[in-house]
Amino acid sequence: MELTANLVRDELVERCKQGHSPSYELLYRQYVKAMYNTSLRIVNNPADAEDVMQEAFLDAFRSLNDFNYRSTFGAWLKKIVVNKSINVLRKRKMALVELEENGKHDFPEEESPDEEALQYKVEAVKNAISRLPDGYRAVVSLYLLEGYDQEEIAGILGISHNTVRTQYVRAKQKLLNLLKQGGLA
Repeated sequence: MELTANLVRDELVERCKQGHSPSYELLYRQYVKAMYNTSLRIVNNPADAEDVMQEAFLDAFRSLNDFNYRSTFGAWLKKIVVNKSINVLRKRKMALVELEENGKHDFPEEESPDEEALQYKVEAVKNAISRLPDGYRAVVSLYLLEGYDQEEIAGILGISHNTVRTQYVRAKQKLLNLLKQGGLA
């Protein structure tokens, strides 16, 4: 039994490929809010997120004939948005310090707070994430909110897996400290 699934062709995407102008607007409206929010979580700037989203749609529409249903259109578009968002951070000279690659990294076991007992308000968490430095926020957003694994994040950001792991641990600690300062932890 073969376990691969063929993705169903999206009628709206197919109409866009045929040049049907109203379909472009419908496709845009279908994904614009989710793509904007994805970018905003990474770049933490509404104007930059808007620019990323617009550029991503332009690129996607220009390359629509290259889209071949290896994933859903939404997943394909999201990858474009994430890559463009990371490029914005790179332009800001995102400071991710590479760890030395000598293999002698002994990371202490982190103390895990009783996360189930801590009930954070969603807005407080969003606010705390937005206050993280660019590098931390990018790693946290890609890992926790976008569902990428640490190896994928390393590839997207062009850094080592150890650096991603370190950035994530530090970001999580900083996030908890920000929440404690707000009286929520």
